[in-house]
Amino acid sequence: MIRVLLVEDADLIRTALSSLLRAEVDIDVVGEVARGDEALDEVRRLAPDVAVIDIDLPGLDGIEVARQIMADMPAVRVLMLTTHARPQVIRRALAQRVQGFMLKGARAEALADGIRTVAAGGRSVDSELALSALEATNCPLTGREVEVLRVASQGTGTREIAQSLALSPGTVRNYLASTVSKLHARNRIDAIRIAAESGWL
Repeated sequence: MIRVLLVEDADLIRTALSSLLRAEVDIDVVGEVARGDEALDEVRRLAPDVAVIDIDLPGLDGIEVARQIMADMPAVRVLMLTTHARPQVIRRALAQRVQGFMLKGARAEALADGIRTVAAGGRSVDSELALSALEATNCPLTGREVEVLRVASQGTGTREIAQSLALSPGTVRNYLASTVSKLHARNRIDAIRIAAESGWL
């Protein structure tokens, strides 16, 4: 019997996944968690064979949860779930050497087979996600530019961004102008849209 922990913040999706997996004779859902920061304690407590983790979680993002599980509890295999194929996010997850990566829209049988493959020591990566990661272009922005754009994406003004990142307002304006130029965007909002759609934020 493969012991599975589900880490998914959307109640409806978590309940549906749990029901679908419980219908499999060789899979036992031993626990369900809604937050990334709660997942690590549950993994330690339950010692599942496979942790099925949503990439977008409150408290601690799914990739960081996966990284910590793999560092602290290497016997636990990790299969990530995502709703969309953002190339840079997929690359980030695959760089952590997660054993599985699938779209939430996958058929129930495909998810169950992915869990079986991962539990047996193999890797299971959805072909659409793998292609998306391979076709992705590298981010042209520096780490600091991404940081400034990420804070700007929350609707904050130049002064608030400067305070948040301990920069001068002039430096923030320079970073924002640079991101607009590098992304061939019309303005700051367009730069945020381009970066978000490319999975760079």
